[in-house]
Amino acid sequence: RQPHVVIFSTSRLLTSRSNRSSYLFTWPRRKAAGSRACRRFPATYPSLPSTSPPPRLRCLPSYAFFRLIDFRTLISSYGKITWIDWISLMSIACCLPVVECVYCLACARWAWQRCLHSGGYDSETWGLASASEFEPVPRMCRLILSVYEDDLENPQWAPPGGYGMEPRWVVHRRTYEDTHGHAPTYLIYVDHHHSDVVLAVRGMNMAKESDYAVLLDNKLGQKRFDGGYVHNGLLKAAEWVFDAECDVMRDLLERNPGYTLTFAGHSLGSGVVAMLTLVAVHNRERLGGIDRKMIRCFAMAPARCMSLNLAVRYADVINAVVLQDDFLPRTDIPLEDIFKSLFWCLIDTCIPESAMLRDPRRLYAPGRLYHIVERKPFRCGRYPPVVRTAVPVDGRFEHVILSCNAISDHAIIWIEREGQRALDMMLENERTTEAPEIQRMGDEITIARDHDEEQQAALRRAVALGVADVNVPSTYGTFDEDINPEADEASPLLSDSGRRRAIWDEWISRIFEKDESGQMVPRK
Repeated sequence: RQPHVVIFSTSRLLTSRSNRSSYLFTWPRRKAAGSRACRRFPATYPSLPSTSPPPRLRCLPSYAFFRLIDFRTLISSYGKITWIDWISLMSIACCLPVVECVYCLACARWAWQRCLHSGGYDSETWGLASASEFEPVPRMCRLILSVYEDDLENPQWAPPGGYGMEPRWVVHRRTYEDTHGHAPTYLIYVDHHHSDVVLAVRGMNMAKESDYAVLLDNKLGQKRFDGGYVHNGLLKAAEWVFDAECDVMRDLLERNPGYTLTFAGHSLGSGVVAMLTLVAVHNRERLGGIDRKMIRCFAMAPARCMSLNLAVRYADVINAVVLQDDFLPRTDIPLEDIFKSLFWCLIDTCIPESAMLRDPRRLYAPGRLYHIVERKPFRCGRYPPVVRTAVPVDGRFEHVILSCNAISDHAIIWIEREGQRALDMMLENERTTEAPEIQRMGDEITIARDHDEEQQAALRRAVALGVADVNVPSTYGTFDEDINPEADEASPLLSDSGRRRAIWDEWISRIFEKDESGQMVPRK
């Protein structure tokens, strides 16, 4: 039989037992007797006669290195160590097979956790939303859907029950030809039933190169705004829309005093309206001096468009709605980053969460989050939807969900349908109690106060975690909106003493609360 030789390599074992097609390393063929190209084993080697031709070598899996190999006999008989032999010896000395096993186990553990992770786990510690605060969401979804219609008098894709709007109250509708590719299609609508002036922006049009240009116009840390970082392309689109429509919106607000100004968008449009809200808050004098609390935003399936400090600070005016496993709030905006997040997200798994939170350039979903959960892991079908809400700092949709519904949950049609189902269930539960009108108004005031306290707690936690450029105001809604730009560029992280004070304040707020008279009492 042909002699058998085994040599260990970095990740393989070399042996001669194979067919010719799988040979990887080959000994030089014999040219002539005594030639240098001919490498014979001496006659002293016990298992290789001098007349035997040198064997050909192939690869085996690395776990076979446990077989005993007499390297001393091989080296002494061979007389010269090649680079393959050095790699073989060093791989054993450095325990590379052990490192390979640990790496494979880590990859298997990560894949197992990703497969078991459900979208409902992201919000399992959040509180439940009320009907009064969630009521505008399905209505805004229908307004966004109406932007896709060319003729609202004869709609073609109306949801069940219609859009619930009067076509004569539409001020105007701007198409891609009107915006010249600077922004997606949008319309302005005056809702006299709800005392609201609405600017609704459609989602991304896959057939328009201008929408791709808006998405790709960004580089990490490229655009700074109000002490944080924002998506450059979305901010430019929002500034274009604001410059084009600020006079129209100011006239509508002056003719309809007491009306709120609402921005609504989906997907790409959600990022545009989130940036538009920031611009409107900082330019309220151009809108007739409207109060900050009269401006609000509803971002459906939001894009990650602003840094964490801005997402928490503007949670009083920006509301983001996410349906179960939606992929976009969990991935970065540029298409190359989406590809990276889907296939190279193991890199983010190895980065500590504290390091990600302290990165001021990392973008997040904006504002207060509403998570619609209507599926359970390892179960088929849809369950009655539950809406959870919070202003989270850590755990803000950081993991991509490996789900077959990750793309379908991004559709505005499903968000409107499940949002309406959730709202109907909330209203049905409230009808069973049948609260009086005065008590209902008191509940709305309580919800607003709870939201204020929740945002204050989120700001304190952001300071405690070392999030850059976060300040805790003394009163909710009294943010310093005239911050010096030079101070913004040089604003450092808080000192250790300030961070310890913020941690202490957060600990006190968990134990005590203020009653109606303003006294500190233990939480029940």
